[in-house]
Amino acid sequence: MYTEKAHKNTVKRLRSWLSPVASRSTGAMILCGALAALSACDRGADSRPGSLAKIKERGELVVLTRSAPTTVFQDQATYSGLEYDMVRSFADHLGVEVRLEFRDTVGQLLGDLAAGHADMAAAGLTRTEQREASFRFGPSYQSVQQQVVCHRNAVVPKRLEELPQAQLLILRGSSYEERLEELQEQLPDLTWTATDELGTEQILEKVWRQEAECTIADSNIIAVHRRYFPELVVSIPIGEALPLAWALPKDATQLQQALAEWFENPDTQTTLEVLQERYYGHIDIFDYLDTKTFQKRVQQRLPRYEKYFRRAEKEYDIPWTLLAAVAYQESHWNPQAVSPTGVRGIMMLTRPTAQYLGVEDRLNPEHSIMGGARYLASLRQRLPEEITEPDRTWIALAAYNVGMGHIRDARLLAQRQGRNPNLWQDIKTVLPLLQQKEHYKTLKHGYARGREAVRYVQAVRDYYDLLTQQLLLASRQ
Repeated sequence: MYTEKAHKNTVKRLRSWLSPVASRSTGAMILCGALAALSACDRGADSRPGSLAKIKERGELVVLTRSAPTTVFQDQATYSGLEYDMVRSFADHLGVEVRLEFRDTVGQLLGDLAAGHADMAAAGLTRTEQREASFRFGPSYQSVQQQVVCHRNAVVPKRLEELPQAQLLILRGSSYEERLEELQEQLPDLTWTATDELGTEQILEKVWRQEAECTIADSNIIAVHRRYFPELVVSIPIGEALPLAWALPKDATQLQQALAEWFENPDTQTTLEVLQERYYGHIDIFDYLDTKTFQKRVQQRLPRYEKYFRRAEKEYDIPWTLLAAVAYQESHWNPQAVSPTGVRGIMMLTRPTAQYLGVEDRLNPEHSIMGGARYLASLRQRLPEEITEPDRTWIALAAYNVGMGHIRDARLLAQRQGRNPNLWQDIKTVLPLLQQKEHYKTLKHGYARGREAVRYVQAVRDYYDLLTQQLLLASRQ
């Protein structure tokens, strides 16, 4: 059988034979003709979607994706998301630009990939046996598990045998439907309703609004959206963990090889760890009561102070929703809050900090918010230039909690341990070590409650994300 590998080997042999004789003989001319013919075949293959040569020739990687918090979303005027940042990093490696093509459903996305409308699909796709029959896949970058999720007031199955009792609404043509078809062999009464008009995230929202009872989604999608829709209850897993990977056309062998080599690079693994921290690092253990309380206070308390947060955003170039998240973590938006240690006000400023900032009345919400914003902006400005966003903001938030001196100690400790002192991912790893004598006794500022600072930043990031999504949901109603 004359495979692509055999073809490449033949070309290689012809080139090695041709080199010594150059073009001085008829034999060389024959070899040149044979090599040209084989190269023409190679060029023909390169015209197919997913061809590495074609991608580099056009200077553009065409990627199919979906708009979702776990894939690609617009953050103000730019794109963000784990999938987007990974794709952009791979495109930079290839030396080309990225062109995103959005599709509403996985079925549309895979159909268009099979039809040759793109080079690859990056959309949180699970690699299943059925899909591998039609596509190639890159290396796995995350593992997820399919889970049944219901509204807390619905009939929630507790065991797999009870699944036929659930009224399921799922995405047509998805890996969830593949799995249900497999389960139907052992659970003949199992039924479901499939739709291709909604995405997984939209179906979860319908369950939350009690317009559907239950659905099935990947565990990473549920972890993100359960915080926005706290009435969702995770029921049971319906299978083993599955890998997420990028899908490629069936004949995109060179692109698949390039992906594999890129993923094996240690720099790529570091990038992936940073991105996992960026998009999932703040998602802590779900707390239903805390989330519900926060949602109520967004409606009942936040409107009183929103104008001050927005004014602070204009003056200090910090998103007002982030400042509001800091204030909620500090005081739950209570301008009269006072702690046993003497910090007070909606931004819980210490007396020395308030004096430094020129805040005369810490219990005045406008003064406190403007002072807290000014302080956070100054901390962000005092960090070394080599710390870039969003790490710059997360590390500044840690300094807001624990003090800049301890952050300098943490950066030094990170360097000692061979970590990157400019990444929040590494700083949050060493901050708890400031509570251990073997470490803090070697540092200038001594003991610090570093673990508390890590929890503080994670909580602020969580409230920031929750607030952003709640405001987005409200705008759609």
